[in-house]
Amino acid sequence: MISGRSVKRARQQRPSSREGFIVTWDVDSRDAAQCARVRRFIFGYTLNGGEKRYRYPGFATRDGVRYLGQSVLFVPIDLLSDLREFLCSQRVDHVVTTAWLGSVMLS
Repeated sequence: MISGRSVKRARQQRPSSREGFIVTWDVDSRDAAQCARVRRFIFGYTLNGGEKRYRYPGFATRDGVRYLGQSVLFVPIDLLSDLREFLCSQRVDHVVTTAWLGSVMLS
C-alpha cells in the first residue's frame, strides 16, 4: 500500500495531549500567489543552492502543531497568534475553534 503525503505527515508527528485550537482556512485557488505563500508558510520549503540544500521548516512542523487535513491544523494555545497574524496579513479567511487533542487507548 502506498501512503500519500497526508498519511506520511501524520505518522511523523509526535502524539500529544493538549488544549488548543482547530484552525481551518480557505485560500482562493484562483490566486496562485496567495496559495503559494500560504503553502510555504504552513509546510515550509527547500532551496537547492548548487551542492547544498537549504530546508526551511514550516508552521506545521512546530512543536505541538498537528496537521489534521487539507487546510486544517490543530494549534496549541501559545502558537495561535503566530498563525492568525500570518493568515490575517495575507487576507485569508479562517475559522478558529477551541479543541482538545488527546490520545485514546483501546483495549
